[in-house]
Amino acid sequence: MLRITTFLLALILIISCKTETKNEDTTDTAADSTAVDIAVNPLKEAYFGDTHVHTGWSFDAGLDGATLTPEDAYRYAMGEEVTSNSGIKTRIKKPYDWFLISDHSDGMGTINEVIDGNPEMMESDILKGWNEAFASGEESAAAAAKSEVINLQSNGQLPEQVMDPKWMKTAWNKTIDAAEKFNQPGKFTTFTAYEWTVNAGGGDNLHRNIIYRDGGDKARGVLPLTTFETEEPKKLWAWMANYEQQTGDRVFAIPHNGNMSNGRMYEEQQFDGTPMTKEWAETRQKYERLMELFQYKGQSEAHPWLSPEDEFADYELWDRGNLVLKPKTSKEAWKTEYYREGLKSGMRIEQELGANPFMYGSNSASDTHTALSSLDESEFYGKFKTVEPSNAERWKFPLVEGNNDAYQGWEMAASGTMGVWAESNTREALWEAMYNRETFSTTGPRLKMRFFGGFGITEGDMGPEMAKAGYDKGVPMGSVLNGGQGDQSPGFLIHVVKDPDGANLDRVQVIKGWVDANGKTQEKIYEAAWAGDRELDGNGKLPAVGNTVNMETAAYTNDIGAAELTTFWSDPDFDPSLQAFYYVRVLEIPTPRWTLFDKIRHDLDLPDEVPLVHQERGVSSPIWYTPE
Repeated sequence: MLRITTFLLALILIISCKTETKNEDTTDTAADSTAVDIAVNPLKEAYFGDTHVHTGWSFDAGLDGATLTPEDAYRYAMGEEVTSNSGIKTRIKKPYDWFLISDHSDGMGTINEVIDGNPEMMESDILKGWNEAFASGEESAAAAAKSEVINLQSNGQLPEQVMDPKWMKTAWNKTIDAAEKFNQPGKFTTFTAYEWTVNAGGGDNLHRNIIYRDGGDKARGVLPLTTFETEEPKKLWAWMANYEQQTGDRVFAIPHNGNMSNGRMYEEQQFDGTPMTKEWAETRQKYERLMELFQYKGQSEAHPWLSPEDEFADYELWDRGNLVLKPKTSKEAWKTEYYREGLKSGMRIEQELGANPFMYGSNSASDTHTALSSLDESEFYGKFKTVEPSNAERWKFPLVEGNNDAYQGWEMAASGTMGVWAESNTREALWEAMYNRETFSTTGPRLKMRFFGGFGITEGDMGPEMAKAGYDKGVPMGSVLNGGQGDQSPGFLIHVVKDPDGANLDRVQVIKGWVDANGKTQEKIYEAAWAGDRELDGNGKLPAVGNTVNMETAAYTNDIGAAELTTFWSDPDFDPSLQAFYYVRVLEIPTPRWTLFDKIRHDLDLPDEVPLVHQERGVSSPIWYTPE
């Protein structure tokens, strides 16, 4: 039965303790040496941040015209006004709680040398040509050079000067310096990170972002891994294991853009084509904890061809090819690109190998290449300098080109962010929560989601003590729920609160995947809670919530939808003998997309294919059920 209740989060106990932070910087925005009050909540709080941010120090971003630095990115994330790469004063509407910079390790520290005409760089005709393209000041020339960088890097053909590690050391230390400078435990947390950018086989996206747990002193002594050294994920995991053993620090990786991997993100073999082994699957699960579902290059949660019963699976699709737009050989590639299908395959593989290689929690991030993590549709700063708002024609600007095709500017999404349920806003607490997969992600809104499951959980556990009951009687999102007794179905507690400054909620769905008695994977979508007095039809479908978007002004109203949705849900089709996973997806009411704001702002005549209204959403990490 649906219940919509008021959840009294204010009753959760907050305990304060004191800690001391030390940092040499004494600026207003950076950490100082004074005592800081750190709120500690045993029942945890949701903290929002971005795990995928490139600055002008990334080679492709810098060549495209980005000049902002890691320090600029941190200041913007904290809520300070900065000047964008195209000269516009801008400020994020809502500061982040935590943040990191993940510039590419390939070519780290070299783009400025190319732009400045370093004689060593100018020995390469390719680099000399890029220098001239940048110096020309023509945005089309810079964008074309950026696409050429991506194509050459994808084929392992970057000039050797770019991959010389001597340039990386200085840039890596400065990246760490910036993270340490702006880290303020309890207020604004930063992490050391980088992106390992594997574009296997000519553009098959197998990128990973590497997130460090501890302070920068441990990371300084070991340079990031590059694809010049290896493109083999197993060797990345070995690098991570060696780093942990050498330093005592801990790291994990977040793969991203499965939708552009050309079927390789969830392929059921090792990178070199050899069969999976239990050890390989266990190592992947140990070092890869989250999967990026939403970002500017579309979404990787689900695809309508794979999930024809899912009426919301066609959201922000980039599915024409890989990173350099090499066409997919067939639709079959989609089966090993999308998160939901990967989760199902992982359980089936576990039955065969004894380990699940695809046990991923939910992550989303911006992948901005401007240093500006701007997710607000009305003030979206694009993902490259050439498609910042100063470009009135950015809707049709070639964003990514290759193989006689291009993704145009209108196809980029202002997305996404991740919420982390942690006891405090500190590196240790946040990193551990991410590693434990107690995360949810959204396409941008700061809505909050909680999801618990357990055999002792009942409908009576809804209310102010829901979180305590969830932890005491069950497990949170990201966890494994072991079999109960008899045929009893587990109970699930779901609570979603809208972004205080955003749109109302349309509905909450439970996505179930399982392996049937014949070893085949299945899925089903359940409408768990919704706004208004709508009723399910005979096929279990829920009528649309409505649409209040004014197409002339890009305004909308919260006259429809709900501010929060809370429900107790149990699986009506539960079979205790079958492995399954459950995750929650929430949809907002329709709201204006950034393209509608641009249409009105610049009086544009846009073709019908350009979407102007969308339904933003959030996805929790799964709870996996396994029979005893």
